[in-house]
Amino acid sequence: MKKILALDDSATMLQSIKISLLRKGHQVATFTKGSEALDMLGKEKFDLIITDLNMPEMDGITFIQKVRALSNYKFTPVIVLTTESQAAKKEQARRAGATAWITKPFTPEQLLGVVEKVAR
Repeated sequence: MKKILALDDSATMLQSIKISLLRKGHQVATFTKGSEALDMLGKEKFDLIITDLNMPEMDGITFIQKVRALSNYKFTPVIVLTTESQAAKKEQARRAGATAWITKPFTPEQLLGVVEKVAR
């Protein structure tokens, strides 16, 4: 069981992520704003982070960069869930510190497979 933080500006997407992860026994904290997610990262330790890229307040690239600047999260896996499929965006996310990439829409099985792969 992993403690997972999920960030997406879509409450519907967060609910889908949460349900998929809870079924496998993971603990999940969900956030719609990057600033709130960063505050929580400063208070609690998470084993894995899932983030969207395109969000209004703080985009996923900026969020990942801020996560990687936190000493407790330099090596924590970060999965990007996004509608973006451009190679340049993927490279930008990888350079920021993303560990894995899932293109929306995705199945619960795809999400769980990537979570299991990167959260060992």
